Amino acid sequence: MSTVAKAISLLEMLGRGTPETALADLAKGAGFDKATTRRLLVSLIAQGLVEQDEATRRYRLGAGLTRLALMREAQFPFLRVAVPMVNLLAAETEETVHLSEYSKRGLISVHVVESTKANRVSVQPGEVLPMHATASGIAFLAFAEDRIREAVLAGPMAAFTPYTIGDAETLAEHIAAARARGHSTGSQGYEEGVLSVAAPILGADGFAIGTIAVAAPGVRAQKGDIERYGTRVAAAAHGISERLFGGLPGRERA
Repeated sequence: MSTVAKAISLLEMLGRGTPETALADLAKGAGFDKATTRRLLVSLIAQGLVEQDEATRRYRLGAGLTRLALMREAQFPFLRVAVPMVNLLAAETEETVHLSEYSKRGLISVHVVESTKANRVSVQPGEVLPMHATASGIAFLAFAEDRIREAVLAGPMAAFTPYTIGDAETLAEHIAAARARGHSTGSQGYEEGVLSVAAPILGADGFAIGTIAVAAPGVRAQKGDIERYGTRVAAAAHGISERLFGGLPGRERA
């Protein structure tokens, strides 16, 4: 593992669980010795990406990450454009709505609005969604570049529930259906009792760059709800794409 990869793994650990973490816990979780962990943390602190509390000596994510995020958003305003659409969809459906964006690390949840109902689906910001096991992943694959789709179809496909898709043939069928409809549906593939509907957000070239999804408890979602969610997530995804890129000639591809 490269030094950069090691440093990123520490940042990801600090982004999960408790707000502050001790050196020994970071070293143990990352599988590094304390000296290596401390050296990496010193470098990250120097760049403002990590901070250390002077009283507790524990580490937390630094404000430098916010700076980088703002710089990225200034160049590509994905959240600024998409969040209002996410909020509107959450208000319309009264269910949890989450926005995801694709990177080489996978499909990552970047914004979540949870339902205000007591029985609701929770999605963690920053969570990497498995492509084969979620409506978001299947919607993305339906409009992804061939190389990305083929890599997922080649496996492996981890089983998260008894209902997770586990073979390439079944996954390909779900992908084809999602492409034909313009959105995907998922039932309990990632978490039992959860039903999701998702649509791809397309780039100027017609390939998916992310997704928007509605997630609801299966006991509450009826057939009519699923159809309604499908129409609305597709409209929201199309709206985000148009606001980001203008016209979308790539959408017409077979």
